[in-house]
Amino acid sequence: MTQSHPPQQTEKRPAGLFGRLREKLAATQRSFTRGLSDLLLGGRALDDSLFEELETLLLSADVGVETTQYLLKGITEQVSRKQLRDARAVYQALRQSILSIVAPCSRRLEIAAARPFVIMVVGVNGVGKTTTIAKLARRLKNDGHAVMVGAADTFRAAAIEQLKTWAGRLDIPVIAQHTGADAAAVVHDALNAAKARASDILIVDTAGRQHTQAGLMDELKKIRRVIAKADPAAPHEVLLVLDAGTGQNALSQLAHFGEAVGVTGLALTKLDGTAKGGILIALARKTGLPIRYIGVGEGMDDLREFIAEEYVDALLPAP
Repeated sequence: MTQSHPPQQTEKRPAGLFGRLREKLAATQRSFTRGLSDLLLGGRALDDSLFEELETLLLSADVGVETTQYLLKGITEQVSRKQLRDARAVYQALRQSILSIVAPCSRRLEIAAARPFVIMVVGVNGVGKTTTIAKLARRLKNDGHAVMVGAADTFRAAAIEQLKTWAGRLDIPVIAQHTGADAAAVVHDALNAAKARASDILIVDTAGRQHTQAGLMDELKKIRRVIAKADPAAPHEVLLVLDAGTGQNALSQLAHFGEAVGVTGLALTKLDGTAKGGILIALARKTGLPIRYIGVGEGMDDLREFIAEEYVDALLPAP
């Protein structure tokens, strides 16, 4: 089995906040952004062929059928009312419409007074869940919090080893048992340890695969019950990690995890490597859930808080 390597802790720092994010979103930019620029900033007439091409671009970026239709309906209505008179105005209107969709989801994770503040992290294997936990732990530690991690993905030996490796590098305690151990028992131990050591935050990793889908969801429900028994208000955050490259399948994953454990926030990974970054727009419109973080690279600093204006400016630069 190929081992994942710990994220590098160095980061190239080019000038300009929006410029840095545009660099990270290069794959999406090449297909979606440049396509829109060519289509809408080149003096095209507002005819049926333009709107057909615009629809194709939105769908190819995985904005989704419903959200694409919503965006196009708003624009064509403005055109019919003579509020938009050229393709450049359409570009500006599309930019504003996307911002209005994603802005309500730009809500940062607030660490409440509860100690430990428990973050339960869920998601299927392969989305970058364990890596995201390491990056999140580092962010929270750098913010001055005492962080502990519970390695409750006991289904995969690699997940436990990854967490131990990263926790060692970050000087963050990790509570773990052997592969195949009862995940709920690991969480119980981690909660007790977090209280005993006066940790501010406990991040709980969980499995992303079992022999059956039902088996996985039953385990997650059990973990949630164990956490709630220690503190009825916990987990204080159920963070679902999604891979932007999976496109519309991310919505299906959200439905399953949301029904089982009540997702309260999203982390969308691998936005730097996909031309389908439009799924973020679809998720925002269909769920309204807070998008806490976006992953835009392998570096430890490449887990960014989601800021709607920054995302839209990087995706659709002001002409």
